[in-house]
Amino acid sequence: MNIVANWFQRHLSDPQVVFLALLLSIVFAVVLTLGNMLAPVLASIVIAYLLEGLVGYLERRGMPRLPSVLLVYTLFLLFVALVLLGVMPLVSRQITELVQQLPNMISEGTNALTALPEKYPELVTVAQIDELIAAIRSEAVTFGQHVVSWSLASVVGVITILVYLILMPLLVFFFMKDKNLILNWFRYQLPRHRGIAGTVWRDVDRQISNYVRGKAWEILIVWGTSYVAFYAFGLKYAMLLSLLVGLSVIIPYVGATIVTLPVLLVAWFQWGWSSQFAWLMATYGIIQALDGNVLVPLLFSEVVNLHPVAIIVAILVFGGLWGFWGVFFAIPLATLVQAILTAWPKRPEAEQTGVA
Repeated sequence: MNIVANWFQRHLSDPQVVFLALLLSIVFAVVLTLGNMLAPVLASIVIAYLLEGLVGYLERRGMPRLPSVLLVYTLFLLFVALVLLGVMPLVSRQITELVQQLPNMISEGTNALTALPEKYPELVTVAQIDELIAAIRSEAVTFGQHVVSWSLASVVGVITILVYLILMPLLVFFFMKDKNLILNWFRYQLPRHRGIAGTVWRDVDRQISNYVRGKAWEILIVWGTSYVAFYAFGLKYAMLLSLLVGLSVIIPYVGATIVTLPVLLVAWFQWGWSSQFAWLMATYGIIQALDGNVLVPLLFSEVVNLHPVAIIVAILVFGGLWGFWGVFFAIPLATLVQAILTAWPKRPEAEQTGVA
């Protein structure tokens, strides 16, 4: 008990530390318990946060806040309308075509697999190929069942989308318009002992603003570049595959590996082992290399460097807790943990010995 008491005395005797721990506990509890109900609000906060960078830029150029908000909000609505009316119908149509072509693609794939034991009898046996084909057919049946169940539940999905389309634009507008009013209200509710919380917030705000806005630009650039490349080569389902490539940048290290498989398979079923297939995959590899070595350092120059193990652990933990948004915010949340550890008061004996 003395050891526990001494630990609490060292770490939680400062009122600022107590407030920071209490605030973090309340925020995590609210998100975990009410996350589904508050999803439109949380998503609207993210979108408003994304747009705030452009609003701030216009304000620094001399434009008053309200006209800046109205201009940026109008551009946002036009972008949403373009996505909903131009991109989504094309993506939906290509998904339908891909699902309809799956039986033919599976048949061609199984024919290619059954020829492997004849070409490479020392590496592959007929029994192994039969097991692989059975597994592929089983997965195809499961995928078909998921598609049917999704189509049956599409009515509920449409209603949810309509609610989002009505509520989220309103929430985004008021979050942008009344940003200072909302923040001042929260500041008024907070106690005076919040110095450490303020330090953590300033550090995390800088990290998250750079990361979220940079990640949005990265998605758009990779998506657009991939679509131009796929369309130029005449690849089927170009919009669907390029959208997947763009969204894959959300998951570092893993996303690019996962999305490469459908791109490779669609290209192979369309052209086989041809020069066009090789040129397409080479172009796709160049896009991935430029993204990782040029675009990411350019967009995320101010993001705290995290070890790859820390990033992967953050993706697994926060993705398991909050799904897509947990994966999207895995790196900002990891930087939040890092900022808390950095701002947390050090033990006196650690400071004396120079131990961090």
